[in-house]
Parts: sequence; C-alpha cells; structure tokens
Amino acid sequence: MSFVAWIVLGLVAGALAKLLLPGRDPGGLVVTTLIGVAGSFVGGWLSARFLDRPVTTQFFDLATWASAIGGALVLLLLYRIFFGHSRD
Repeated sequence: MSFVAWIVLGLVAGALAKLLLPGRDPGGLVVTTLIGVAGSFVGGWLSARFLDRPVTTQFFDLATWASAIGGALVLLLLYRIFFGHSRD
C-alpha cells in the first residue's frame, strides 16, 4: 500500500476512533487527525510484527482497517491520559 493510502486510511481511522471514543480532545480536530494517521502506522506495524499479518498489500482488508482503528484508539486514549486536562 502506498504512503498516500496510509494517510487516507489514517484520516478515516482517526475519524472512526473519534466516533468510538467521543468527548473533548485536548488538541481538537487537527491533532485527532494526526493521531489517526500515526495510529494507522503503529497499528499496521504491530499487526505485521506480532500477528504475522502484513497489511501492506490490500487497502480494503479487514485486518488493515482493524489495526489502523485500534492503533488510533490506543494513541487517542494515551493522548487523553497525558494531555487531557489542558483544555479545562
């Protein structure tokens, strides 16, 4: 999968992670989107490394989307834990 496809996947994964984890984010829409892109890369790497499921071949593969959304959720949760009180 190309770099642009990972970015598109990350944008969608970030939006889906935001839908699954509603609430106020410390950084707003831009940071949440960047977290989605980073989460897709992290989720894809973890899936390939530990689950022996490389996600570089298919854009519409369920494992690709699950790992990207899972990675975005984890990064969004960590971001909220460490920086969640900055907008109070």
